Amino acid sequence: MFRSLPPYAQMTHNPFWSAPTPSQWSVQPGLAVLQENRHKNDGLVESQVLSLSYGHVVVKPIEKQRGLVPDSYEGYQILDPGDIVVRPTDLQNDQTSIRVGHVKDRGIITSAYIGLRPAGAWSDSYAYQYLSVVDSSKRIYGMGSGLRQQLRWSDLKRMPCLVPSAEEQAAIVKYLAHANARIDKAIAAKRRLVALLREEATAASRVIFAELNAPILRAKDACLRIIDCKNRTPDYVEGGGFHVIRTTCVRAGKFSMEGSYPTDAENFATWTQRGVPEFGDVFFTREAPAGEAALVPAGIDVCLGQRMMLYRPDPLKIRSEYLMHAIYDEPARRFISLATNGSTVGHLRVGDIGAIPVRVPELSVQDEVLKKIRHIVSTTAQAVNRIEREIALLQEFRTRLVADVVTGQVDVRAIAATLPDAPESFDNTVSATDDDLEEALNEGEE
Repeated sequence: MFRSLPPYAQMTHNPFWSAPTPSQWSVQPGLAVLQENRHKNDGLVESQVLSLSYGHVVVKPIEKQRGLVPDSYEGYQILDPGDIVVRPTDLQNDQTSIRVGHVKDRGIITSAYIGLRPAGAWSDSYAYQYLSVVDSSKRIYGMGSGLRQQLRWSDLKRMPCLVPSAEEQAAIVKYLAHANARIDKAIAAKRRLVALLREEATAASRVIFAELNAPILRAKDACLRIIDCKNRTPDYVEGGGFHVIRTTCVRAGKFSMEGSYPTDAENFATWTQRGVPEFGDVFFTREAPAGEAALVPAGIDVCLGQRMMLYRPDPLKIRSEYLMHAIYDEPARRFISLATNGSTVGHLRVGDIGAIPVRVPELSVQDEVLKKIRHIVSTTAQAVNRIEREIALLQEFRTRLVADVVTGQVDVRAIAATLPDAPESFDNTVSATDDDLEEALNEGEE
């Protein structure tokens, strides 16, 4: 399905794509195949809120409609299934986000986004695929204007658009549906393997803790201080020299700046009045989700966002790294589960944080435990890194394949004619998917 796809017989150079495209395809301006959505939510006739998330237009649950929400949704635009959403803002500073989404549910979305409705000779599915390739190929970043390089309808309506025949569009969409299903299956299998490896590492670490003959202390009895965040969010200040740490930065004993946001010195001073996070402290999330921990790294100026807390271990009683791992030990996990009623979306009260039980042996024993856990973590990380590289290769292969198919670098009409209307289930494509994709990926590396 992925190998030796034939080219079109006759090709013509296309300046927009800097590549030849099928001569039989017409090239039309965006205005001929797209319409700007001008359907506003006047009178609040629609209440279902949509969100563009990682390239998908999803329904936003009511419980997540908090934070920066408008006073009224009357200014939002109404979208229907088949419409397309483009996030047009900040092209200059953000060149990694997926900016295009295909609408599956009727609802409303902010009018800061560009809503599009396929028209003329474009089907909605081919239109979505074409605009997605304009995004993934980074051509979208050369189209905006203004200080922050914002995309506008005036840019899109002049954009050169490839227009295959209706039959070819249907073949392209059908082929890509099958190809994406098979690639998704392969990625899902690898992610399940990653999850299994991490579960095994966690279980092995808990066995090490369980073998300890050590007293169980409350976390606050092993720490010098426990620092809580202010009960509101620091201001976002673009270009600020300090960062706000959110719960998304802390997962499974790992810290990442992804999910943090910048703020300025004034906000930093206000949000660190209770204490400045220092190297060796332990971040802790008390909500969204509760019970995640990670070490504070060296060399960063950060403050705590909402639902974040901080342990400052007593160096005479407990190693920082040991405390972080002990939070994932059985006594602590059982306490957290009970305190949050077993819910992944529950929250811990501030007073609960100090009461979390941890096994605290002598420091020399802690060092031995850490030596064993580091070996487990290192071995697991090597395996996970290899699998994640394979996932990245699959994602890159998908991006390249979709671009080649949508812009006519390969002709999929013949193979599409042999495919059923709907992609096969994962269960029916296990062996074929692995072998076919493996061969295609290896072919691309030669």
